[in-house]
Order: sequence, then C-alpha cells, then structure tokens
Amino acid sequence: MYAIVEIAGQQFKVEKERKVYVHRLPQDEGADVTFEKVLLIDNDGVISIGAPVVDGAKVTASVLKHLKGDKVIVFKKKRRKGYKKKNGHRQYLSQIQITEILA
Repeated sequence: MYAIVEIAGQQFKVEKERKVYVHRLPQDEGADVTFEKVLLIDNDGVISIGAPVVDGAKVTASVLKHLKGDKVIVFKKKRRKGYKKKNGHRQYLSQIQITEILA
C-alpha cells in the first residue's frame, strides 16, 4: 500500500514505515503530523484517485529530527568583466517516518 501526498508544496510517494526528507516542518521532534492532502492511494491494486484529493484519506507521520541538507555552491561569473560571486546554501529539512495510511 502506498499513497501520493502533498507535503509543504511538494508531492511524495510514501509507504508505511518509510523515512522521507521534507522541507522544515513547524512541529517539534517526536511530534505526530497528519497530512490531509492525499492525491492517490494504491491499496493492493485498487487505486483511488482524488479530484483533487481523496475524500476521508489521511497520512500520519512522526517527526524524527530536524537537520540541514548538503551544501550547494552557487557561483556566478561574467567573463572578461572581472565579476565573480560565490555563495553557498544549505536547505533546512525535517526527517519524518510514515506511521499510518488511512483510506
């Protein structure tokens, strides 16, 4: 059984007991989170597609930890002009574990 859920503006394919990295959630570590925007559910070959969401379906997860992602280097340069700009970025993430999918 799996579901496609919208979490913080992004869509994720989730299964029970799977760990997923999502954009930083406001909940504390160890807290439970419920996601109502379930777009699709596959229950052993029986597929339910929402328009736009599946009625009555929800996915519950627990927040394992908050962390920062890998560093991404942003380098800008204009040739022959002497212009160089180097910048780095680390995205704030939350690791969640899916505990239950309710259809």
